[in-house]
Amino acid sequence: MAKTRELCKDIRDKIVELHKAGIGYRTIGKQLGEKATTVGAIIRKWKKFKMTVNLPRSGAPCKISPRAASIIMRKVRDQPRTARQDLVNDLKRAGTTVSKKNISNTLHRHGLQSCSARKVPLLKPVHVKVRLKFANDHLDDPEEEWEKVMWSDETKIELFGLNSTRRVWRKKKDEYNPKNTIPTMKHGGENIMLWECFSAKGTGSNNLLPSVRALKMGRGWVFQHDNDPKHTARATKEWLRKKHLKVLEWPSQSPDLNPIENLWRELKVRVAQRQPRNLKDLEKICTEEWAKIPAAVCANLVKNYRKRLICVIANKGFCTKY
Repeated sequence: MAKTRELCKDIRDKIVELHKAGIGYRTIGKQLGEKATTVGAIIRKWKKFKMTVNLPRSGAPCKISPRAASIIMRKVRDQPRTARQDLVNDLKRAGTTVSKKNISNTLHRHGLQSCSARKVPLLKPVHVKVRLKFANDHLDDPEEEWEKVMWSDETKIELFGLNSTRRVWRKKKDEYNPKNTIPTMKHGGENIMLWECFSAKGTGSNNLLPSVRALKMGRGWVFQHDNDPKHTARATKEWLRKKHLKVLEWPSQSPDLNPIENLWRELKVRVAQRQPRNLKDLEKICTEEWAKIPAAVCANLVKNYRKRLICVIANKGFCTKY
């Protein structure tokens, strides 16, 4: 469509004056030889901005119409992994030729950003149902009940675990200076498996019952562990029964419901800062740094536990930010 003629400021002002005099859009249009729709647009602009001159624009007009933008948003809402080129092809079939940059600008204007998909445990429908039931069943539990829980879990700590996230300050030509490189090994290199526990009173050790006594859990405490096969084995269940330990019924595939995951991250950062040289050194540093985690951090994780349950319910049983 060819660009239409713009009305001069004098004619626009005349249209507003006639409108103030109570004359209708069609009559004004006939007097001045303009369309009624043009007269209406100028009057609406005057009512909104109190001026008749053209407002300065921030840039070129948008190449993607509101209808095309709706097509884009509907597609990415249904399929968030859709590539920009696929959206370009969809619009081309609809009669609109745009670039991938135009697609990005439209998505940004609607508040969407291209982000890496979060890696989460695979949840089957039964897992989602059990997680949702767990959250609803315990949503109204008082904070004191969670303070009685001894949380536990295992994690793998690698000798070069967090090095991949480190950054260095260097000049362009110094990228291979040993000070600016990160040593790596195939398959992550050497590592240790670590089992620990904690409660609202602080961190325990790699031995459950001594940890309970050291933290003075008192009577009525509850043991939490996940549904790993070695935890659900007959021998493990028999040992727990003989010790008369109360175990928290736990939903599978739910690391986000276990606050010890936050402590694992804290521990791995601390260990990486110490730069262990071998497995023996790694194990020693892990034990030292685990004991150094403040009790206040543990207490705060347990205090805010209800927020995790709220997030699970809000996300209909699926994985949460925790």
